[in-house]
Amino acid sequence: MQIVMIGAEMAPYSKEGGLADVVRSLSGALSELGHEVAVVSPLYRGVRENAEDCGAPLERVEEGDFALPMGDRIVAGTVWRSTPPGTNVTAYFLQNDLYYDRDGYYTRRADNSDYQDNSERFILLSRGTLEMCKALGVRPDVIHCHDWPTGLVPVYLKHLYQEDFPDTATVFTIHNIAYQGIFWHWDMNLTGLPRSMFNWQMLEYYGNLCFLKAGLVGADVLTTVSRRYGEEIQSDEFGCGMQGVLRERSADLYGIVNGIDTSEWNPATDPLIPANYSAEDLSGKAECKAALQERFGIRRQRNVLLIGMVCRLVEQKGLDLLEEALPDLLGRDVQFVTLGRGEPRYQALLSEMQAGHPRSFGVLIEYNNEVAHLIEAGADAFLMPSRFEPCGLNQLYSMAYGTVPIVRATGGLADTVRDYRKGSRGPGKATGFVFEKYSAAALVGAVRRAVKAYGERVKWRKLMLNGMRQDWSWKRSAGEYVEVYEKARRKLAERVAI
Repeated sequence: MQIVMIGAEMAPYSKEGGLADVVRSLSGALSELGHEVAVVSPLYRGVRENAEDCGAPLERVEEGDFALPMGDRIVAGTVWRSTPPGTNVTAYFLQNDLYYDRDGYYTRRADNSDYQDNSERFILLSRGTLEMCKALGVRPDVIHCHDWPTGLVPVYLKHLYQEDFPDTATVFTIHNIAYQGIFWHWDMNLTGLPRSMFNWQMLEYYGNLCFLKAGLVGADVLTTVSRRYGEEIQSDEFGCGMQGVLRERSADLYGIVNGIDTSEWNPATDPLIPANYSAEDLSGKAECKAALQERFGIRRQRNVLLIGMVCRLVEQKGLDLLEEALPDLLGRDVQFVTLGRGEPRYQALLSEMQAGHPRSFGVLIEYNNEVAHLIEAGADAFLMPSRFEPCGLNQLYSMAYGTVPIVRATGGLADTVRDYRKGSRGPGKATGFVFEKYSAAALVGAVRRAVKAYGERVKWRKLMLNGMRQDWSWKRSAGEYVEVYEKARRKLAERVAI
């Protein structure tokens, strides 16, 4: 198949979160399966610099230049091309310096506030991609859209570009239903779509224009990043107002767990950790633990359970539970290291914990890829007490590194971690510790179970090896996406036949 993937981020050129890694890795895995894959993303300020740094320079594609109406104006775009390192994927970048030559992707770096013209910026990405494809003569079998910035694409294809792309099916992936791209109703005039489409069954959401809803009602097939999350977002608790739309489309909604890039996240080859190791030879993990304890300035002790966390410091990640549970947990023979930044109150909380427990609690308030790798390699366990978690990647990285996950049973965490049950004869096929209730008591109980199991070295080693022998590669996930693409093409054919 010929596949065009559209994302507001793509590693290594631009990255705000896990979406960038998904776009890069999934496109590469699909290419390795024999499909012709192109990715389209904005030419942000830092993309040129990142392209040079990773050895994938940009070149201008003059024949792809385009212009499109934006309300009462005409907006022009130019096109640049690159090849992500180690792939046969073509990456296209749409340039418009008025919209993309900024220090942030969605928000201002200074105060984290949304850009007021985000609707225009991502109308340009969505409609500009289709204009670029027209100019270059690209007629994809499938256009795969990621999250709200690309939500208008399926609607454009059905209502403005159906004659240009009559055989192109659409797949829309929900990475996090909480981010919806909601703008005031006058921005409907900027889309170029008929005003009649601004109604409750299509693009209108409580009097506003909603890009996410456009993708949900317009795409041939919907996916999200785990089976459990696909069920959760159809509920009133987790649907964030979109549960009704998703229930209506439940037959077209599929959950596919993200994969991990094993060329980057592999303890046997990882160049960012002090000692490599594998399921066949775990000896290097002890050296990584010692290096991690030294890096965070905590007590260097081999037989204490060292628990790591790498996350955005926001309530979604269960930081409110951790706040309540930490006094109890730090009174036990446990160490914690935490990496991330986010809400000021949680940054302050963790810094205070470090000041009060300098030998057992370490924190770095920053994003640091090298330290993230060191935590995955050096920690004994990895904590993810999330309120909700669409997929999660760190539990997958942790299992690959023999670092036993402790997670709450939500979204992708529930789908990927098998619980070690108290009273069983052994770990069996278990890969971690799972707690159900969103409470500090349940979190403390899971950590207590982990501490006890850690003291039984044979059982703990089996837990480690169970996780390390899982296959969470992108090749597995890409195969599932190919099946979804075929379903989208069949659905398109049925729609056209009617």
